[in-house]
Amino acid sequence: MSDWTGNTHSVHSTNGSRHLAVAEREQHDYYATEPKATELLLELDTFSDVWECACGGGHMAEVLKTHGLLSTASDKYDYGYGNIFDFLTSPFVPDALWDGDIITNPPYAFANQFIEIGISRLCNGRKLALFLPIRYLEGKERKNIFKKYPPKKVWVSSSRLICARNGDFSKTKDSAVCYAWFIWEKGFSGETKLGWFN
Repeated sequence: MSDWTGNTHSVHSTNGSRHLAVAEREQHDYYATEPKATELLLELDTFSDVWECACGGGHMAEVLKTHGLLSTASDKYDYGYGNIFDFLTSPFVPDALWDGDIITNPPYAFANQFIEIGISRLCNGRKLALFLPIRYLEGKERKNIFKKYPPKKVWVSSSRLICARNGDFSKTKDSAVCYAWFIWEKGFSGETKLGWFN
């Protein structure tokens, strides 16, 4: 597959310019991840007892389930898959840390909170893997988060993976966005390793 070269909307779409994008962003920032992205993640690292905490229509969760890794799936909104649970605000019952890993594609407007809340909910040694645009490496606020919570690994996709608005892949044939898997391990404090995949 050749690299994506863009179109007349590519700069604005890539930069996330809401008023110049091809279409308005989905109300709850629901952009489903093509299953291939999760399959590739599972070739890069090992996980167990996974909680998919922004599961949408289950595109990631179904891949994890097929590999015997899915423990639970939830979302703040009802997309017909998983439990209704607001990952950022709902307390655990009983109140305990998650003794498993967390893998998701979070709503990007709340990515910072997903990092902080995600790590706070994990037991030591457990992993948080977030599928995010590579541009998430930019910005002073994000720099501070990365200094406080350094990812153990950042895996950059060398080809364009697809996230489909409202989970409708029939209307999303290509992508203007470069994505990466950001992987944290609770308790890790070393240097972040950078790699490429796909």
